[in-house]
Formats: sequence, structure tokens, C-alpha cells
Amino acid sequence: MRATGFFAAILFGTTARAQVQWSPPLWTRGATCYEVFVRSFYDSNGDGIGDIPGLIAKLDYINDGNPNSRRSLGARCIWLMPVAESPSYHGYDVTNYYRVEPDYGTNDDFKRLMAAAHQRGIRVLVDMVLNHTSSDHHWFQSALRDPGSPYRAWYRWSPTKLVEKNWGGEVWHHSPIRDEYYYGLFWGGMPDLNYTHPPVMVEMKKVALFWLQDMGVDGFRLDAVPYLVEENGQVAHTGGTHGVLHDYGAYVHSVKPDALTIGEVTYPNDILLTYYPEQLDSYFAFEVSDSIIAAVRAGSAKGLLAPLLRLQGDIPANRWSPFLRNHDQTRARTELGGDMGLSRIASFLLLTMPGIPFVYYGEEIGMIGAKPDERLRTPMQWSRATSAGFTRGRPWERLQDDSLTTTVEAQDKDASSLLSLHRRLIHLRDANSALGTGELVPLTASDNAVAAYIRRDGDRAVLVVANLSRAPLNGVSVTSRSEALRAGRWTTRNMLGGAATAPLRVGDDGQLRGYVPLTTLTPLEGYLIELSAPSDRRR
Repeated sequence: MRATGFFAAILFGTTARAQVQWSPPLWTRGATCYEVFVRSFYDSNGDGIGDIPGLIAKLDYINDGNPNSRRSLGARCIWLMPVAESPSYHGYDVTNYYRVEPDYGTNDDFKRLMAAAHQRGIRVLVDMVLNHTSSDHHWFQSALRDPGSPYRAWYRWSPTKLVEKNWGGEVWHHSPIRDEYYYGLFWGGMPDLNYTHPPVMVEMKKVALFWLQDMGVDGFRLDAVPYLVEENGQVAHTGGTHGVLHDYGAYVHSVKPDALTIGEVTYPNDILLTYYPEQLDSYFAFEVSDSIIAAVRAGSAKGLLAPLLRLQGDIPANRWSPFLRNHDQTRARTELGGDMGLSRIASFLLLTMPGIPFVYYGEEIGMIGAKPDERLRTPMQWSRATSAGFTRGRPWERLQDDSLTTTVEAQDKDASSLLSLHRRLIHLRDANSALGTGELVPLTASDNAVAAYIRRDGDRAVLVVANLSRAPLNGVSVTSRSEALRAGRWTTRNMLGGAATAPLRVGDDGQLRGYVPLTTLTPLEGYLIELSAPSDRRR
């Protein structure tokens, strides 16, 4: 997409390029991030609404600061869904970018959160909504009521209703004040900001500066970024949008070089790749997410790795983020028919793949949920106590039907639970460079129900094998391309415990041929096999 005028200066100018190195910060290497909806995580004061003091009280569950702990998830990053002031329960229509939502606490509460998180080695990203404000925001209210307002050009207006649609709905909304229309891609309560008017970007940079410096955050997840600038009737992926992201990403790094920016682009890889190399640091890999769910549902590894290999061939692994589901999607276990075994193997695949994985709160225990959106964002299920241990009062949203059985408490000390699997794999990603940051080398298994690949970092390597079927499989072998590993006899170790694994002989061409790592693969089970190189003196 060719950028012109103002946005060409942003996109191709030398100033922003000189300010930023287009590589995510070192702290992201091997890190796993955890998505939190504050409203639903933990309520500290009994009003039925999760809050920032409640999140502080539960930080040790996410990461207690002990790398050897097995009682915390070990996530080194949390993404907070919107925490700025908003009239809605979800917060994606902001009324004050400089104030924490009062339901959640105060700005001082948030600063206490940042101190407590950093004390445990947790980085904090906040959701930043650049595309639109709330229709209640004073900028929009001023523009709506006064045609001479300095905020008038911050939004888009038309004397007539233009024929433009979003996903089947109207995008031009009639003003309640006079006979005119304003542009709001998502709905009338979220009028779009006009980034062709430079003061808008100036202000949003001030917002970024406030959160990075005054509040101390470590970066941003940017909502709905394909839609920032509309051009000639084109709603998404315009040159203007790419220019805004380039400028914004460069500015964030100029303020805090080790900050992370990650964008939401809910499109296939062909489109996603147009947002690289020099815009935001990273983006969510929706195609990878869909491929994991599809493979597990089908019980077949065919096509599982194709989206990931496409990304790996074009960009570094710490510049994309795989996930299973997020706050806008049917939860993974529900998507998989309520089957906890399928949820376990899906999570196993996610947490053994390259990238910076994100885990949506509650996925680590197999919480269920389907639309409407409120039912995707129900309170966290901590225990069998009243309201699942989330609140002493009445929860803001009704709990799920399995809230007495699918809980942290029930899975906490069960070594075979989904929660325990998350804890082990997240800690292993952090401790093992092959698993955390290594390249993925695809393998071909003799049975399509088996996913197999190597994660390697130099001579450090881990073989990943997953039986996606509901039946035990015997004698499954794996084969690689040439130069997959160094030639010689590699010793092996089952990293998750269990049956002994066979030693591995790699030919002079570096190829694995018909290697059978385990005699039997248990149904819906994943295996991590550490491979120690020939003449390996690291030990």
C-alpha cells in the first residue's frame, strides 16, 4: 500500500527510524504472557467487581518471583484489558485516558500494582485503544455540540449519510444534536478518531508518555489497529494506518527502549506480514491459534505447522504471539466440546511452539464460555467457596455452570491437571533456550495423528511429540529433513517424566530417519524429550 502526504513523511522519514531498533526487548525472550480482565480476576472489597488491589493479592499465582517455584504459573508478563475510565464493563470505549477506571481503583492503586509486579519480575502491558473514544468522552461531546470546537477535526463528520459498511452494519451515525453524521466503525458509542488531523497523534503520544513514565507500564497491546485510518472507502490496512503504527511504535521506543508494543490484526498471515518490519514490535498470530484448535479437534497434525512455518520464514519468533483463545472468542475448552483432555493437548502445543505465547485467564484451568461477550469474560474460578472464591459479594456476571468443579483449588496439587501442565511448560520455556527461543524444525511422523517437531538453539535441542488421537499409538517414528541436527549419537531424556526414551542416531547429513522415541504414545499426551548433543560438554 503506497503512503502519500503526511503519512508518507511518517512512514518513510528518517527521524523515527533513527530512534528505534526494530527488535522486541530482551525480556521477551522465553517469556510467556497472561491476559487478565481485571473486572473478573479477583474482588478485594466485596462489591462483586474485580479490582487492582485484588489483582495485587493474586500476583503470586501468576509469578511469585521464584524461578524454581511450581506453585505459580511463571508468566513474566501480563496484559491488562482496558483499565482506563470507561462507561462500559469492558472498557474499550474510553472517557479519560489519564484516569484508572474507578470500579478498579485509583491511579495510586495502579502504581502499587506496578511496584508489586516488578518486584516479582512481571512486566505489565495495558490495552491501548487508539482507534476510537467513547461517545461520552469530553473531546467528542465538545465536537458534537460546537461546530467551532477545537476537537471538531478530531472526529469525522458528514452532512449526509455515506454508503459505507463495516461487517454488515452502518458506520455513519446520526448526530443527536443536529442533522449530520459522524463516523464510528464499531458502533455509535465509539466514534473513530481522525488521524489525518495531526493533533490527534500528538495527544495519543501524550497518553502513551503518561502510561510509560507516570504509571510505569512496560508497553501496550493495541486494539483494532487495522482500522486507524480510512482512505478512499478502504476501511482496513491502508497506507495511513501503517504510517500511524510506524510513528507510534517509534515514539514508544524513544520513551522506553525496552517497552513492548503488540497489535491486534485479526487477519491471515498474508495480511499480517504487511505490518512488518518497522511498525509495532509484535502481533497476535491468529492463524496459528486457529491451526492448533483445528488440529486438536480433528485429531490430525496435517496442516498444523504451516501458518507457523510461514511466520518463522519471514520474521523472528519473538515478533509474533501465538495463543489459543482471547476475550473475543469462544473459550478453548468449549470450542473443543468441553473435553479437558483436548484442552490439555492444545495447551501443550501452544506452549511448545516459538513466539511469545499468551494465555487468557482461566484457560489454564479449562474454564468454559461462549458468546455473548460477557460469557467469555466471567469471573475467575478460584475455589469451591461462595462465588468461586472471586468475591464475598454478588459477582458482576453470573459464573459458569462448572464453577464448583473447574477451579484453581481443585487442580493446584494435581500433577496431571491442566494447571500443573501450564506451570511446568511455562517454567521450562523460561529455563530452556531451545524451548523458549529456539527455531522450530518440522518432523514427519509415520502417523498423521502425531505432531512432531524439534526446537533447537545451537546444539541445545528438544524433541516435541504429541499424540492428538484418543487411542494409544505404538511404534510411531519421526523423520526430518537434512541438517536437522548435528551428526552422531544423541542421548535423550523425558523432560516431563515417564517412560524411558530411546537414544537418537543422526546420520552424516544431519537427518533423522525412522526414529522411534517411545514404544507407545498415550492418548492425548504430549512429550518433551531433551536431546544432548554428541560430545556435549555442557554438563
